Amino acid sequence: MTRKTTPRPAVVLTTYADDTSVLETLRAGARAYLTKDADRLHIARTLHSAVAGLSVLDPRVQATLLAAASARATPPPGSDTPRSGSDAADRPLPNGLTRREAEILTLMARGMTNAEIATALFLSGNTVKTHINRVFTKTGSRDRVAATRYARDHGLD
Repeated sequence: MTRKTTPRPAVVLTTYADDTSVLETLRAGARAYLTKDADRLHIARTLHSAVAGLSVLDPRVQATLLAAASARATPPPGSDTPRSGSDAADRPLPNGLTRREAEILTLMARGMTNAEIATALFLSGNTVKTHINRVFTKTGSRDRVAATRYARDHGLD
């Protein structure tokens, strides 16, 4: 008789609460997702819950997932075109940008501040900064001006 191993539940403790990171981690099999500000008691309860087969999501992560789900069904604030089913939403993005990074780049190109972007997309300021840094890296931009130029050159404004 061969012994089958049962996969152990994965619990993620991270600084990232953006929808892309959360979804990729959950798709990879994580049972729980906590942000670094979770206290010891919450971490301990989460570990016990995951072992029992339950899923646990940090409240910030829950809010991010809900915002991401509703953003897919409705256009972002200030948008003239619907997101679901539009040609723009279906076309491939340049330089490996994710949909969320392109969305944030578009809002940057429209002159929105980090705080305004965070409010519009129901994200934390730190999550917006993380996305912006990824945008800068992927587009080769040094600053917001260069990123805005990139957005305009690639039809993302």
